[in-house]
Amino acid sequence: MIDQDIFNDRLLAFLKASPTPFHAVKQIAQRLDEAGFEYLPEQEDWSIESYGRYYTTRNDSSIIAFTAGDFSQGIGMVGAHTDSPCLMVKPQPEKAKNYLQLGVEVYGGALLNPWFDRDLSLAGRVIYRDNSSCELKQSLLDFGRAIGTIPNLAIHLDREANKNRTVNPQTDIPPILCTLHDQRTQDFRQLLAIELLAQNPQIGENPEAISVLDYELCFYDTQPPAIIGLHNDFIASARLDNLLSCFTGLQALLSADAPQPSLLVCTDHEEVGSASACGAQGPMLASVLERLLPDVGERTRCIARSLMVSVDNAHGIHPNYASKHDANHGPLLNGGPVIKINANQRYATNSVTAALFRDLCQQADVPVQSFVTRTDLGCGSTIGPITASEIGVPTLDVGVPTFAMHSIRELAGSDDAWSLFKVLSKLYEQRPSLCV
Repeated sequence: MIDQDIFNDRLLAFLKASPTPFHAVKQIAQRLDEAGFEYLPEQEDWSIESYGRYYTTRNDSSIIAFTAGDFSQGIGMVGAHTDSPCLMVKPQPEKAKNYLQLGVEVYGGALLNPWFDRDLSLAGRVIYRDNSSCELKQSLLDFGRAIGTIPNLAIHLDREANKNRTVNPQTDIPPILCTLHDQRTQDFRQLLAIELLAQNPQIGENPEAISVLDYELCFYDTQPPAIIGLHNDFIASARLDNLLSCFTGLQALLSADAPQPSLLVCTDHEEVGSASACGAQGPMLASVLERLLPDVGERTRCIARSLMVSVDNAHGIHPNYASKHDANHGPLLNGGPVIKINANQRYATNSVTAALFRDLCQQADVPVQSFVTRTDLGCGSTIGPITASEIGVPTLDVGVPTFAMHSIRELAGSDDAWSLFKVLSKLYEQRPSLCV
């Protein structure tokens, strides 16, 4: 069993190496490969052996890993999502007037003000034609260094900035990449080809070797994740929502030492509703379960005896804005994982699934907290209700308390991911009985 310091060091390394969902899935797959899991391509037939360990991917941005075994008593499941709010580059992004800027589209519910005055890089997936073979290929790309920024407007030019500045996502946030001396518009796809060849010399030697056809690229903050605070109390990083949960679920799966059927699903597009082929509202998880258990009756009995823990960050009670929380349900950072509850089913938790999780926390000697939003405020949602309604599996929503959710840099407690890891390890080691 790894200790907390090693766990947190690995978490930081995972966060740094995963600027996009594509990179996150690549990182997860590499760790599964190292642990002896077998990759099962969706487009091929599967041969599942008892007590085998497997994983499959879809769109290179969603991944499901599972261990086979006696499915008659159900499966311990953990669900999370690989995407985070960000700025995605538009298909024809070039803006050229004294400076090269790129037009961007806001992905998800991003908190925009913190994106100003940051050192930004660019990463994602690039689809190109190999001109020597006329084949279409794809590659991950990460510039890895600060290539752009979004400068703030000086206070002298907006005296009301500290009172009521708003951000227009069309006009205020196109990042600046460089100065233009001859005012000619640079071809962004050509810039990508040059960078792709620089990072992958085996592809070719000159920009004519490939033709970039399309891409899914997003800007990200180059400031690395860090343990901060007077007593190292906090983890500060981009994409804690929800890569922290993906990593914690992965580590629990890899650390579980029991021949129990277990499953980890990390899907894309949660921040925009999950309605995609590789999102939680799509058929990916259902398809995997059908291939694992082709008999309808057997599959139905297994799902009814399973438990899905949907893991997505929770709102910690902010000391400067405590009035935004229900006074009796304000989770504290480093106070343990949070059970999220909503009477209107924005979270999938019910009394049975909450009790099962509380019992796991007691067994793991981990404190547990509850979150209910203020009755006069709206409530976000997660993959929990979607998965429960699509699959029919008993589900609850949990997460670690977080500050500045959906900011370019979020904050969590340095104890909480470790505590959650211990609870999820218990889930994987012993399926809790739903007969309570």
